[in-house]
This record gives sequence, C-alpha cells and structure tokens, in this order.
Amino acid sequence: MLRYVTTNPGKVREAERYLPDGSVERLDFDYAEVQADELGPIAARGAREAYRHADAPVLVDDAGLFVEGLDGFPGPYSSYVEDTLGIERVHEIAADLDDRRAAFRCVLGYCDGEGFAASPDPVDRGDRDAAAAAGPDEERGAGGSDGTDPLPVKLFEGYVPGRIVAPRGDGGFGYDPIFEHDGETFAEMDTDRKNAVSHRGRALEKFAEWYADR
Repeated sequence: MLRYVTTNPGKVREAERYLPDGSVERLDFDYAEVQADELGPIAARGAREAYRHADAPVLVDDAGLFVEGLDGFPGPYSSYVEDTLGIERVHEIAADLDDRRAAFRCVLGYCDGEGFAASPDPVDRGDRDAAAAAGPDEERGAGGSDGTDPLPVKLFEGYVPGRIVAPRGDGGFGYDPIFEHDGETFAEMDTDRKNAVSHRGRALEKFAEWYADR
C-alpha cells in the first residue's frame, strides 16, 4: 500500500485517477519542510522523513507558482506568500510586469527504502519520466545528519504553463483564481478539467507509469 502524505483528501482522489484501485491511502504526517530554492530537495527530504515514520512506501509532493518576471517568485515559498501577502497582492505585483508568464510546478518524491537507477540530476529537466534526488547536503556521504543511512528518493516533476491575470472564478484554491491556462483560470475550471491539465496530474501520470513496474 502506497501512503500519500497529505492533509488534503482531494490529492488522494486525484492520485487514484492514475493508480490501481485500492493501492493508495492518505497519511496525515507533518514532516519538516526545509528551506530551499528548488522544490526537489524539499520533496526529497520530506519523503525520507515520511518513510522513516511510516516504514512503508510513501509519496510526498511539493508545489509552487513560479512567475517568470519575478525570477520564479514565489516558487517554493508559495504557501507562505499566500498566507502573508495573499493572492490578490501577488496579482497586483505581477500586473506591473511586462512579462506575466507563470507556471505551476509540482514535484513528487517517492521513497520505499530501496534503491533504483537514476539520472544524475535531482529533477530531470530533460522531461524524462523520472530522476533521483541525492537530497540535502547533510544527507550525502556516509549517512544523514541523524546518523541514519541516506535513503534513495525518486522525483517526478509536473509543469503547466500559464500567466497571471486578475482573479476570476469561484472554484479551486490557493492561486487558482489568478492563474490562467489556455484561456481559463484554474478557478474557472471544473474538477475534471483542472485535474486533466494540472501540474500535479502530470507528475502523477509520470509516477504511475514508472510505479507500475516497481
């Protein structure tokens, strides 16, 4: 049984669209989120911590909104920025930019305590199906900072391009009202439409293809 580490049941329902029936369940576990400029190390560290807690295969995700004209801000800090500045303020900042292109990115981190073949990069920018993460520096080498052996983590990235617009729509959550993809904001899309194009869905599709042979 695969444990999807999240407090959001909706994420598990989305995962169930890509994985065999009864193969995934939600694990409510509050792992420590490290500070990093990329999503990969955050998901990798969370997957290791969750695996040690659950002693079972786990899947952790980290996601963010990356605005091109703001050098990727808010990126990995999206949740904090949403809580402190709010999405309307992010739109106001982006509205003054010449380049309002943006992307939602999601990285899934999988850990089951076993090793696997990997490409050298923490996240495979060539958009191959998966890549492995070495993790934060303190977990490299002979062992982790807590004296344990470093655990292999496989990462899968999903990406959806769009642009920042004035808030529209009543659905979704987070930055959905200000993120437009293909003429609609995520908040204007119904659940099926959003899941079909979402960054998390694209990462889950890659993961499911790989996991089927695991």
